[in-house]
Amino acid sequence: MENDIPTFANMNIATALKLKRLLYIIAKSVPFKPNFTKLATLLDMNRNTVSDLMCYLEKAGIINQLRAEAEGVRLLGKVDKVYLNNTNLAYALSDNTPDIGNVRETFFFSALRVVCPVTTSNVSDFTIGGYTFEVGGKNKSQKQVHDVENAYVVKDDIEYGMRNVVPLWAFAYFYA
Repeated sequence: MENDIPTFANMNIATALKLKRLLYIIAKSVPFKPNFTKLATLLDMNRNTVSDLMCYLEKAGIINQLRAEAEGVRLLGKVDKVYLNNTNLAYALSDNTPDIGNVRETFFFSALRVVCPVTTSNVSDFTIGGYTFEVGGKNKSQKQVHDVENAYVVKDDIEYGMRNVVPLWAFAYFYA
């Protein structure tokens, strides 16, 4: 973070410090819904530079950017949410205990993005190949995905699933 990215990107010291500040902002509010214009103002830099910094953080394996399903030029489009790359970073970079809901979503996204494209959903947390996934704790209800075809509720703190309920731990088998 302090050496590799700035060297790779030919950054000056001031930009490298802003990169660290950007990561701190993301870590405090994951899943982070980025507004590059506001971030640029907050970091006192160009909007395009903020976008570049986000790409550097993603290439370095520090964050994951969740986008809508798109093709062509739209693939480069708007980032819907930003997650830390793994749950360990959430604990390492947070001033206090991270929100468990964010930890669950980070784990799910990190585990599955290495084996298949994961995109944002209009009604739930994630879409993967035409299937919709809502991630939550053991008391998470079906309400949010009740009328959605091919929808699954991924629950933490349960041992086994039934019908369209899958335990979160089962997705650990995808984690690389």
